[in-house]
Amino acid sequence: MEFDEISVDAYMRTDVDTVGPEAWVTDVVDRLTAGARYTGLPVVDGDDHLLGFVGAIDLLEVYGDVHVHEVMTRELIVVGPEMSVKDAARVIFRTGHQFLPVVDEDDRLLGMFSNGDAVRSQIERTTPSKVESTRELLERTHDVEVPVSERDVTVSELVPTQRSVYADELEGRRYELENGLAEPLIVVDYGYETLLVDGHHRALAAARAGIDRMHAHVLTVSPDDVPDLGLREMARLGGLRSLDDVEVDDYVRHPLIRKTDPDAHDAA
Repeated sequence: MEFDEISVDAYMRTDVDTVGPEAWVTDVVDRLTAGARYTGLPVVDGDDHLLGFVGAIDLLEVYGDVHVHEVMTRELIVVGPEMSVKDAARVIFRTGHQFLPVVDEDDRLLGMFSNGDAVRSQIERTTPSKVESTRELLERTHDVEVPVSERDVTVSELVPTQRSVYADELEGRRYELENGLAEPLIVVDYGYETLLVDGHHRALAAARAGIDRMHAHVLTVSPDDVPDLGLREMARLGGLRSLDDVEVDDYVRHPLIRKTDPDAHDAA
């Protein structure tokens, strides 16, 4: 599917916290302090019609007992579920918003679409091409058919095929996991073992965060058909049995990361 054909409803978040117009602003403050995902709350009536939005900026210098409808922003930029992700991303960019409410023709709130969701849609588009190239390599190398499926895999049972990861990139993958931006892993189901092909930084970040399961594209190769799988031999020669065997390189910065030298331009 082309990027222009992917619609907002495929990536919008539907688990959105809302608030009613008669709620007290003190309730909103408590909920924002607890960590609302969108730095504010959509205001809806009993039928989920979007009436407005109340965020931190609306609560500046608001004291005492005040109802939400007295301070909420009423004129909102919204998108429909059928709009393409590409067009929604353009609206976000041009308006300077970080997220937009998604509503139906009757202005009922269906979800929220954020710049993070736009990024996630782009990331997930690249995964099928990686899967296909891996499948083609395995089939060409071992002259077998390799079926592909999707399912959750147990992080602690993954056998890595990469000896080390970068510490700074590991931090970036942790952020992606926390914000739902991480793309699926690519693994090979090889008998009793699950070999990790793509996603070592993501998997190690998940293990450190206590995440037990991750979504993955699974390529299945039978040991009966391929007794000497190259990926398995790579793990064996590297002494890699679990993610605990993967080294985190704290000393070599990732080659794509560039940082300024704070001492390079000091005034004389």
